[in-house]
Amino acid sequence: MTTLTLETEPLAAAVSVDSEKLMVELADGRSLTVPLTWYPRLLHGTAEERSRWQLLGDGYAIEWPDLDEHIGIEGLLAGRRSSESQRSFDRWLLTRQRKN
Repeated sequence: MTTLTLETEPLAAAVSVDSEKLMVELADGRSLTVPLTWYPRLLHGTAEERSRWQLLGDGYAIEWPDLDEHIGIEGLLAGRRSSESQRSFDRWLLTRQRKN
């Protein structure tokens, strides 16, 4: 088995989200694009909620406070999808539906 060793910590510089994908511009000039299906909370969020993101620290992660979603840049590079259980997501979705 091979282990990936990063020479520098990957940091986000800019983020954009549309109805289908999350796009992250890294500080070193690379770009990442992943489908929103990887992150169900983003997928079920409104365009307005998805637009209200903030970088944590120097950009090691992205947070969407309205959706209680946090995505680490290192995980994005490794191809990690949301690890939230279906049960947890279902509870979150039910809570959202009750508020509306």
